[in-house]
Amino acid sequence: MNKDVAAGPAQRALDSARRVLAIEAAAVAALCARLDAQFAQAVQLILACEGRTVVSGMGKSGHIGTKIASTLASTGTPAFFVHPAEASHGDLGMITAKDVMIALSNSGESAELLAIVPLVKRRGAKLIAITGNARSSLAREADVHLDAAVAEEACPLGLAPTASTTATLALGDALAVALLDARGFGAEDFARSHPGGALGRRLLTHVGDIMRRGDAVPAVRVDALLSQAVIEISRKGMGMTAILDNSGRVAGIFTDGDLRRTLEKPLDLRTTPVAQVMTGNPQTIRAERLAAEAVKVMEDYRISQILVVDEDRRLIGALNMHDLFQAKVI
Repeated sequence: MNKDVAAGPAQRALDSARRVLAIEAAAVAALCARLDAQFAQAVQLILACEGRTVVSGMGKSGHIGTKIASTLASTGTPAFFVHPAEASHGDLGMITAKDVMIALSNSGESAELLAIVPLVKRRGAKLIAITGNARSSLAREADVHLDAAVAEEACPLGLAPTASTTATLALGDALAVALLDARGFGAEDFARSHPGGALGRRLLTHVGDIMRRGDAVPAVRVDALLSQAVIEISRKGMGMTAILDNSGRVAGIFTDGDLRRTLEKPLDLRTTPVAQVMTGNPQTIRAERLAAEAVKVMEDYRISQILVVDEDRRLIGALNMHDLFQAKVI
């Protein structure tokens, strides 16, 4: 096949894609200049809301609304999506006087939304409208109107909602982040609403949740022989053993690495005290610390295991990298 012929459709596809991205990027950038006191008022309405934020929209605006509601809910603003057509058939009962509704419609003339707006306002709920027409019916009925107008749609026919839905989504994200910041919502708060995700595991899992305990923790006394330490390492399968003083406090650690280095020396495993070849004052961590912190210590000191101690440095558990992988902390 002629390469020039093959390149024609490919180049047109690239040109079209770049045009779409340029139009949508310009639509979002234009929002910055139009943000004003209305946006700040919308944030204050939602912050003062004693109920929930209800998002609603038809068609493509409805799909965008679902995402906005989800983003709000996951960043500290209780929110849910209500389909306006379903609202007219009973779901309006989900909305109370303590709520704030965010209504989405590019034209601002969505019949399904306009049908429920009077009923929502009659209940006493506040209304924030995001439209592309500041003179629309929905904009006039709203307590606060956010202008999401775009110069053009990315669709070459000017029909499919493209740049307009992108602009609406961006405004929704701006609201969510402004509210997150105003609430002082942090990473740990985010993790609590995402317990099944990687962030949740990293921020909510503590050392005590996953450490090995009791007889599963390899340990010998400080007066033990090197041969006894080797047997304990082999029996417990952690690649190390803790060395404890007579009070159960950590005096040292003896690892597979220490064993390899010891075997290079003319020492008798049956008569050499483990205290002679152990690593003294090893890295330890408390059970209440985050498992992610244990990962950092282990990476910083290039170790594969870490002992868990109480406030008196008594051994209460142990972790290795396998445990952290298994718990999906890393």
